[in-house]
Amino acid sequence: MKIKKLKMYVVSMPLKKPFHTHLETVTKREAIIIEAEDEHGIVGWGEASAFSTPWYTEETVKTEWHIIKNLLFPLLKDSQINHPEKIAHLFSEVRGNRMAKAGVESAIWDLYAKQVNKPLFEVLGGTRTSIPVGAVAAGNTINEMLERIHTFIEAGYERIKVKISREEDISLLTAIRQSYPHISLMADANSAYSIQDKDHLKKLDDFGLMMIEQPFSVDDMWDHAKLQKVLHTPVCLDESIRSLHDTVCALEMGACQVINLKFSRVGGLSEAKRIHDCCLRQNVDIWAGGMIEFGISRAHNIALASLPGFTIPGDIMSTDYYWEEDVIEPGIFVEKGRIQLSKKAGIGYEINRKWLENKKETVYFV
Repeated sequence: MKIKKLKMYVVSMPLKKPFHTHLETVTKREAIIIEAEDEHGIVGWGEASAFSTPWYTEETVKTEWHIIKNLLFPLLKDSQINHPEKIAHLFSEVRGNRMAKAGVESAIWDLYAKQVNKPLFEVLGGTRTSIPVGAVAAGNTINEMLERIHTFIEAGYERIKVKISREEDISLLTAIRQSYPHISLMADANSAYSIQDKDHLKKLDDFGLMMIEQPFSVDDMWDHAKLQKVLHTPVCLDESIRSLHDTVCALEMGACQVINLKFSRVGGLSEAKRIHDCCLRQNVDIWAGGMIEFGISRAHNIALASLPGFTIPGDIMSTDYYWEEDVIEPGIFVEKGRIQLSKKAGIGYEINRKWLENKKETVYFV
C-alpha cells in the first residue's frame, strides 16, 4: 500500500467519573487520533493512548505528537508497505516511544483490513465473535468502590478489578469479600509496593484473588520473581511487559503467572500478537488491559482480545461508562458481560467526523 495522507487530531474529553489510582486521579482524558489514507481514498484510524502526564509510562500526549509528526510520519512518506507487520521494522530506528508507534501502526492495521475487506479481528487471527469482559472499580472511598462493583455486577461484567495500596488494601478487600464473597476479583497495585512488603502481600492470599497486578516497580522483575515464589496468588505483570523479550524474560525467571497485554504499551498490534503467541505456546494466562481509551483504541483492543490465547476477561468497558460522546459510531456496549465483534471491514465502526471537527489537527503530507 502507498500512504497518500496522514493526519493527527488531539482530542480531549472529561470523564463522567474520576478514575483514581494512588499514582494519579484522571478527570480528563487526552489522546491523539491518527488518520491514514491510501492512494485509493481508503482511510484507516488509530489512536495513540499515552496520558497527559507520565504516570503510567514515560510518554505523554505532547511527546507522542512530536515523535509521530517529526519522526514516524516522515518514515511512512513514500514507503511501500505490503503488510502492517512491516511497520515495526520501519520504525525500529526510533528507540522506545511505543505508544506513539502503536497509534500509527494501528491506523495502518485498520487501513489494511479495509483494503482486503475483512474485519480486523479476522485479519489478526481472532477466533471469537464475542468476548467476555471485566471492569475496573476505581473509587476514592471504599463505599464508592462497593457501589461501582454493584453496578458492574448488575451489568453482567464477568470479573472485577480494584486498585489497591499499602495503606488500605486489607480494609478494602475485607469489605469487598464481606459483600461479594464469590465474585471473580483481582487487585491492581500500580507499583505501590516494594520487596520489603513481601510479608504483608502474603496476607492477600486470604482473599481468593485471581491475581495481584504489578505490585512492584516496572524495573523490579527479579523482585517480582522472589515474590511469586512465596505467594499463592498469581502475580500479573503490566507495566513491566513492554516487548516479547520482556515477556520471555519474565516467564523464564518466574516473575509472573499472568500477563496484562496492552497493544499500546508494547508498541502495536504486531508485537502484541507475538506476545500472545508466546503465551499461548506456554499456556500462560493473558488478558487485554484497558487504557481509559477512546473508541478507536477500544475497537482495536476488542479485535486483539478475540485471539484464542486471551483466557481472562479484559478491561474493556462500555463507551457510555466513561464518555458522554465518543469518536466512534455506534459506541461499544457490554451486554450480559460480553461485547459482540463487528463483522464490518476494519475496526467495524464509523468515525464521528462532527466530533473531530473542532479538535486540533495537523496534516503532515498530502
